[in-house]
Amino acid sequence: MAEAEYEIPKGGLPPEAYDQIPGERYTPYVPPEARLDEFTVRAVVVGIVLSIVFGAANAYLGLRVGLTVSASIPAAVMAVGVFRLIGRGTILESNMVQTIASSGESLAAGVIFTIPALFVWQRQDPTVVVDVMQVSVVAALGGLLGVLMMVPLRGYLINKEHGALPFPEGTACAEVQVAGQQGGSRAALLFQGLGIGAIYQAFANERGFGLWNASPAVNLPRKAQIGGEFTPELLGVGFIIGPRIAAIMFAGGALAWLVLIPAIDAWGGTNVVYPSTVPMNTMGSGDIWNSYIRYVGAGAVGFAGIVTLIKGLPTIVRSFRLGFGNLAGGAAVAVPRTQRDIPFPVLIGLSALIAAVIWLFPGLPVNLLSAVLIVVFSFFFVTVSSRIVGLIGSSSNPVSGMTIAALILTSLIWVALGLNDGTVASKAAVLTVGAVVCIAAAIAGDTSQDLKTGFLLGATPKRQQWSQMIGVLASASVMGIVLIVLNESYGIGTADGLPAPQATLMSLVIDGVLAGSLPWMFVALGVVISAIVEFVFKMPALAFAVGLYLPVSLTTPIMIGGLMRMALGRRWEGGPAVAPTRDEGKQAIGAEKREQGVLFSSGLIAGSALVGVLVGGLIYGVTQATGNQAGSEAWVIGEGWTEFFPHSSELIGTAIFTALCLLLWRAANRRINT
Repeated sequence: MAEAEYEIPKGGLPPEAYDQIPGERYTPYVPPEARLDEFTVRAVVVGIVLSIVFGAANAYLGLRVGLTVSASIPAAVMAVGVFRLIGRGTILESNMVQTIASSGESLAAGVIFTIPALFVWQRQDPTVVVDVMQVSVVAALGGLLGVLMMVPLRGYLINKEHGALPFPEGTACAEVQVAGQQGGSRAALLFQGLGIGAIYQAFANERGFGLWNASPAVNLPRKAQIGGEFTPELLGVGFIIGPRIAAIMFAGGALAWLVLIPAIDAWGGTNVVYPSTVPMNTMGSGDIWNSYIRYVGAGAVGFAGIVTLIKGLPTIVRSFRLGFGNLAGGAAVAVPRTQRDIPFPVLIGLSALIAAVIWLFPGLPVNLLSAVLIVVFSFFFVTVSSRIVGLIGSSSNPVSGMTIAALILTSLIWVALGLNDGTVASKAAVLTVGAVVCIAAAIAGDTSQDLKTGFLLGATPKRQQWSQMIGVLASASVMGIVLIVLNESYGIGTADGLPAPQATLMSLVIDGVLAGSLPWMFVALGVVISAIVEFVFKMPALAFAVGLYLPVSLTTPIMIGGLMRMALGRRWEGGPAVAPTRDEGKQAIGAEKREQGVLFSSGLIAGSALVGVLVGGLIYGVTQATGNQAGSEAWVIGEGWTEFFPHSSELIGTAIFTALCLLLWRAANRRINT
């Protein structure tokens, strides 16, 4: 059917999009026989631009709070807005844009969870060199491997398991694009949030204009501390992940900063307690966090990640069985456009080529054993990741837990075979294995979500798979530069800059296993805490462990965003106490309000993170041009002007953050256009 003959259907996705039926019986929004523009130059160009933008923004966000947010829905809304603005573009083109763009966010997640460990080691040993080309090559190879290894699983996870695996973000993304085709104000809502987030970050950032103190803190007895990093991106993250996960993360932070730090301070007294080299009574709360709580967090996150993997073993076995069955393949037969993948011979050839490049590329510290481990672990965790996101979504995908498992296994193999010579080169070799595996798993989860969106809309899988690889290459090409700029501007791995919690944790794991130097008492404490949370309180220990590891100032605004999400649900849907038979009209209105809040929050995150990257770039540029770090912050004009009375700067910052919360609440409760 020619494009001119095809008429966009009225309404949203068909009801079968949510029914548990064989995928062959589902008729997508754009049927297989329809021929719409899809893999076009304009779609690829817009997708590449957004891939780079979202990749840089999420790199900043992940280095700051240890979390990234899926870019699929914001990218889809932007694509619809751009194509409506220029008066051209089909729904399949907008889907192609979001497929390319979302790969940048996922690639950033895999990169910032691992590679910044090199910056941590660089602070310990100035001879360590972080090469831009090395970072980009690792990112590109890991991303391509993730896409290629997920392709054999599509027929099972997307097609045969239709309805059984909800793919929450992939399905929501399809709904957004369909709604965009029908008209509405979603794009305007997203861009409003983006603008407000950008303006707020520029004014509040202490390296931007610094007009007020966005990080008030209250010191309590025994070095306990409570405070908040009141920024748009943290508020938005809290609203998107919801009250349950936000509360669990905050509980972890509260335990660390209100209980563990005072307890360690009282226990240490005037003694010097390893790994610190100074008496406990001379240390501040931040010093105690840096010297002890990080190791407690390492034990907690490591144990929680392993438990998550053990729980997923039945899924892993089933996915492996079908994955190998698909790889065995059969004779090529004519298939509908909506079921065509990259041909298996091409798939296997590209995978083998990438494996060879990983082994032979001169800039990577990889031997033959490392290359084999990368391939084995990557396929294993790609399978796990692709399945898990179908159940719980990409934002909750425990990629860090998978990476920790890969690093521990690789480190133990290194020690057992006598390959550990105590040098940074040995640690870098282990880290490279973990980095490629982490990036592959992150990209595989995003690819499966995108393929689900395409399945519902009627996209061509083969074109989506090629476009995903384009997005990976585009984002990887700048990722090394982004990390270097952020490190020079803020300081990656520093408590007062970009703490890079996940990557710092990876460095601790590698150092501890290879050198046997971990303070195992604190690691064991983290393991015990995580086990109690998981098995006694029946809560997801991974979220609690991440909160335990992060400063409580970061989890406080996340908690506020989660509480706002809960309040919104109670207002429009009646809350969890209402019977399941509650009015369906209220449920629909509540879902619409929640979606409006999520879109506005996504804009806050994107705008704030992008300005954070921009400020970092300005600092880096001025520093490189003048050689004067202090001169690079000459535009900071807020120092002192708000100090009308003690703590007035903190109070003003809190009041402005309260106004930001009111704007989010107003955006979520906006009247729905009909």
